[in-house]
Amino acid sequence: MKKIILLMLLLLLIVLFFQLDLDRFLTIESLRANRARLISYYEGHKAVAAIAFIAVYVIQTALSLPGAAILSLAAGAIFGVVHGTLYANIAATSGAALAFLVSRYLLRDVVQKHFGGRLEALNRELDQRGFGYLLFLRLVPIFPFFLINLAAGMTGVRFSTFFFATLIGIIPGSFVFCNAGASLAGIESPEQVLTSRVLASLALLGTFALIPTIYGKWKGTRQ
Repeated sequence: MKKIILLMLLLLLIVLFFQLDLDRFLTIESLRANRARLISYYEGHKAVAAIAFIAVYVIQTALSLPGAAILSLAAGAIFGVVHGTLYANIAATSGAALAFLVSRYLLRDVVQKHFGGRLEALNRELDQRGFGYLLFLRLVPIFPFFLINLAAGMTGVRFSTFFFATLIGIIPGSFVFCNAGASLAGIESPEQVLTSRVLASLALLGTFALIPTIYGKWKGTRQ
């Protein structure tokens, strides 16, 4: 019953988000139109503005709502590159952790009950080398951010592994978007930020991050 109530509450919040058309505020046009007022408010109420921004970002990520890229751009546009990257990283990691915990609480038992035998090898691999795999997935945007949060919660990966891999792995991406947000005038869409050069750089970082995991697996196979 507790799980059903929690699930219904989450669904209600998601429905309200779209019903109230709140996603209209999470656009480049809206950010550009309100940037001056947001900066003015931040200059007069720095702590409140930072806390409010982090709270909004955490809720957006925890509920797997659209708009994460816009919020990261907003962080750079309002707070600057350094503070924006810090706030975006804290918020995205906290929201991802909440999404992970909710997914684990609501779905893991069901998934393990029906597919536990098939997932045994995966859970064992994630228990041993989960940090490397998650770090790679965070560095290289192959899969949507929210999907990794939810999928990881259904597996046997430890929460601490998920948390720290997310915290470290999203730093480069957060910096890229905040840096772009600081010069918002030249940005027409979030997709424009992830150029081929940026994607190649992230892929290279992800490959380096995966080397210890591959080596550990190779060494274990030889033994």
